[in-house]
Amino acid sequence: MRKREIKTEPDPIDRYVGARVRASRVGQRISQTKLGDAIGVTFQQIQKYENGANRIGASNLFKIAGVLGVEVGYFYENIPADIWKAGGKKGLSDSAATMASSLPFGSREAIELTHNYYRISDAPVRKRIFQLVKSLAETDNA
Repeated sequence: MRKREIKTEPDPIDRYVGARVRASRVGQRISQTKLGDAIGVTFQQIQKYENGANRIGASNLFKIAGVLGVEVGYFYENIPADIWKAGGKKGLSDSAATMASSLPFGSREAIELTHNYYRISDAPVRKRIFQLVKSLAETDNA
């Protein structure tokens, strides 16, 4: 019988998904306690999910998506190629682990931007701002 390997670092995919949960939760001004209560876990478990220390089961990810008002696929959107290509393979590249630990939407600036974006009550204005930011990003990357 093969012994199970001891994991020292969270999987980059789990960190990515957790960071997306955190960004969405903070952007909507929902506390870890409220989110945990809504899906039936403790706020400490939400912390572990957000850090990638614990994987989020399918049922809890579905519940989290419902509470946050997003599709489950949102948590996997724009996942860097290094991370998803390495998924399921032994010996993830150092660049994948580094990318996961420095995801831009986990930064304070991104969280504040998301929070303020959702504070805009006028949906058409919010959509125009979204399109502006998207076009600026596309222009910058071209």
